[in-house]
Amino acid sequence: MDAKSFLARKNIVISLKRYGIDALGAMAQGLFCSLLIGTIIKTLGQQLGLPFLVDMGGFATAMSAPAMAIAIGYALQAPPMVLFSLAAVGQAANAMGGAGGPLAVLFIAILAAEVGKAVSKETKVDILVTPAVTIFAGVALSYLIARPIGAAANAFGTLINRTTQLQPLWMGVAVSVLVGVALTLPISSAAICHTLGLVGLAGGAAVAGCSAQMVGFAVMSFRENRWGGLVSQGLGTSMLQMPNIVRNPRIWIPPTLASAITGPLATCLFQLEMNGDAVNSGMGTCGLCGQIGVWTGWLVPSEKALEMGAAAISPTAFHWLGLILICFVLPGVLSWIFCEICRKIGWIKEGDLVLPQ
Repeated sequence: MDAKSFLARKNIVISLKRYGIDALGAMAQGLFCSLLIGTIIKTLGQQLGLPFLVDMGGFATAMSAPAMAIAIGYALQAPPMVLFSLAAVGQAANAMGGAGGPLAVLFIAILAAEVGKAVSKETKVDILVTPAVTIFAGVALSYLIARPIGAAANAFGTLINRTTQLQPLWMGVAVSVLVGVALTLPISSAAICHTLGLVGLAGGAAVAGCSAQMVGFAVMSFRENRWGGLVSQGLGTSMLQMPNIVRNPRIWIPPTLASAITGPLATCLFQLEMNGDAVNSGMGTCGLCGQIGVWTGWLVPSEKALEMGAAAISPTAFHWLGLILICFVLPGVLSWIFCEICRKIGWIKEGDLVLPQ
């Protein structure tokens, strides 16, 4: 049997879509179901004085690395024995990767899952061989490459965070536009932000960009999609517009221009900082996770934010005003204005924004 036939039989598909879209997107779901929801529960417990919720949130956040690895394995369609073994792999990769551990988890979990799939059901003692090989491959790779991968990711993320502090105007534009575009593309902006540790002003710019895409598309397409489209895009995902973007890329202009404006307003005028967990920076208004992350960061800054010099604050009316304007009001108003201009000059036509059924 040749290598191509073997890979096909084992469902090992080496492609950008499988690793860069499917695995990365699943990784973000794993983060949501552990770190993100755990942080929200923990913060609520701390504010309400309920130790049970604090403990519950702590248990959830502690499982973020295994959750990421298992989610990646699920996206790669790993068989059960491989899938369950990835919990140990994720823990090892994240621990050895340090501050940039999530990127190490992504690479190492992918490699370990594919190795595990290759040996799965190839022997009569599969119950021993498959988990042993999967865990050995993952932990060995963690010893070899987790630290340099983690260090590179942490250094790059720190560079973005520091540069945004030094150049809030131009970095506010760049981070807002790029992360916002990533949110609408079929990749995971949340996983990217978490992997790079985007917090502080850079995290605030990312929230602005993601919110501009989601609220922008929701508002500018209201005449076509009505209330269902408003909710599904504004609280769900702007990725629903990707088929329409492929047909007419010009519909992407209004929310992207809006993000280029709200990003620097967030960094320069309102000093909007995301000091919650970095994964929130790439969530936008999805389930209001971006805004909840800003709120939790005000009250209880994350470890990454503390490293960058953040401190807990009591939010003022100006903080809340900035959050509401940057995440909801300005994206909707600006995107609607830009969209109307595009409609008048014929760049956007009736039906271009109708969501696929």
